[in-house]
Amino acid sequence: MLKNKLLMALPPGEYQRLIPYLKPVNLVLGQVIYEPYQLIKEVYFPNRAMISLVSMMKDGSTTEIGLVGNEGMVGIPVFLGGNVTTNRAIVQIEGNAMKMDADVLRGEFTRGEKLQKNLLLYTQARLTQVSQIAACKSHHLIEERFARWLLSVHDCVNQDELPLTQKFISEMLGVRRASVTEAAIALQKAELIKYSRGIITILKRKELEQAACECYSLIKNEFRRLLNDSPNS
Repeated sequence: MLKNKLLMALPPGEYQRLIPYLKPVNLVLGQVIYEPYQLIKEVYFPNRAMISLVSMMKDGSTTEIGLVGNEGMVGIPVFLGGNVTTNRAIVQIEGNAMKMDADVLRGEFTRGEKLQKNLLLYTQARLTQVSQIAACKSHHLIEERFARWLLSVHDCVNQDELPLTQKFISEMLGVRRASVTEAAIALQKAELIKYSRGIITILKRKELEQAACECYSLIKNEFRRLLNDSPNS
C-alpha cells in the first residue's frame, strides 16, 4: 500500500501520470542507494523504510546528516540539477519504497505542477533538518539528542519496535558507543524506552518528546508547515 506522503499529496491526475514509472521495491538493511559523487540514476520514495544520509570522513568515521522516511524522497540533487551529492544514502531500517528513473523525475519536475512545488518545499524542510541537526550537536546533551533521533526514526517508519544497535546509533550520532549506552540506560530507567538485543521499543511517545531537545519539534513543525497544506495530505 502506498504510504509515501509526497506522492499521496499529489492531485489524482498527476499521480496517475506517474504510476507507470513508479516501481515497488524492497529495500534491505545496509543497501547503499548511492555513494558520494556517484551519478544518481534513480530516486526513491520510501513507504516503510528509513534511509540515512551520511557524511563520511577520510578516517572512516561517519555522522548522519539527515533521515528520510515516508515523508519524503531520496535523490534531491536530481531535480536541483547537481545530479550527485557528497554524502552516502544507505538503508538503515528495511522496508518497501517506490523507485523512479531520475530522467522521468526531471521531466515531471519541469512541468511546474504540484510535484515541483512539493519537491521544492520538501527541499526547504530538508535543509532545515540538516542545519538544525548541526546546531543540535553543538548545544544539546547526548540524552536529549538520542531522544530526538529516536523520535525521528519512529516518524520515518511508524512502528514502535526499532531494530537499532548501539554501535549503529553511535555512528549516526557521531558519539562514543559508551555515551549511547548511558543515554539508553537513562531513558530505559525512566520507562520511556525498552532496549533488548538490538531492538529499541518506544514505550511512552509523549514523554519521550518531553525528554528530547527543542530541535525535534522545530524540525517536525517545519515539515508540517511546508508540506501539509495539500487537501490530500
